[in-house]
Amino acid sequence: MKVAILAGGLGTRLAEETVTKPKPMVEVGNQPILWHIMKHYGHHGFDEFVLALGYKGEYIKRWMVDYFSLASDLTVRGSDGSVEYHDSACEDWTVSLVDTGQPTATGGRIKRLEPHLGGETFMLTWGDGVSDVDLGELLAFHRSHGKLATMTAVRPPARFGHLELDGDQISEFSEKPQAGEGWINGAFFVLEPGIFDYIDGDDTQWEKEPLEHLAKDGQLMAYRHHGFWQCMDTIRDKKLLEQLWDEGNPPWKSWS
Repeated sequence: MKVAILAGGLGTRLAEETVTKPKPMVEVGNQPILWHIMKHYGHHGFDEFVLALGYKGEYIKRWMVDYFSLASDLTVRGSDGSVEYHDSACEDWTVSLVDTGQPTATGGRIKRLEPHLGGETFMLTWGDGVSDVDLGELLAFHRSHGKLATMTAVRPPARFGHLELDGDQISEFSEKPQAGEGWINGAFFVLEPGIFDYIDGDDTQWEKEPLEHLAKDGQLMAYRHHGFWQCMDTIRDKKLLEQLWDEGNPPWKSWS
């Protein structure tokens, strides 16, 4: 099963980093967050990726080629410029890098990937969020209900310290709790090819009409994930992920 990853957005709220690189290439623990996402999928046995590129897509292409090259012994033939790889220490991933256009909206990017996804069930996520979601359980849930789309629903991380008050006295303080109520779109979708009929074209936002109409038609199901989930929208988010990585046991690290 193929995994589509949207990796073409501008990342304007991370402008300090994204002025020189696309958002999925912003590093956590000296590796791009895209690498962390792909490692998680690979750990669960999903190793065929289709990346939707846009803003500074050439940066991701260069990184991907360099990543596999630098992890291998090489023989380079000057006569024809060919490169032969030996004893690669890299993951056994197959990665298709597809230019989906810089101004294309999220739904449009998904639509442009249709020819590369083989007309079969596929997974989809964004190139800026990590989680410890059990992808095998997610897929089993999707297959159990027979609908077109499954979205991973997560509790939103709170952005400020949470207080429990007893009159004017603070009885409980939590610095980074996860909200106790409400669910949000955590991405990590499983989708059937029929979802492409819900996307009109390049200007379509996946989070608007397609998901709204799938829900209205009874074709959108929620897989409730109670574990860790964190997107990287801001420098604050990046610093939090860096801190968790530096502490030595990041909650999204499923691989050894």
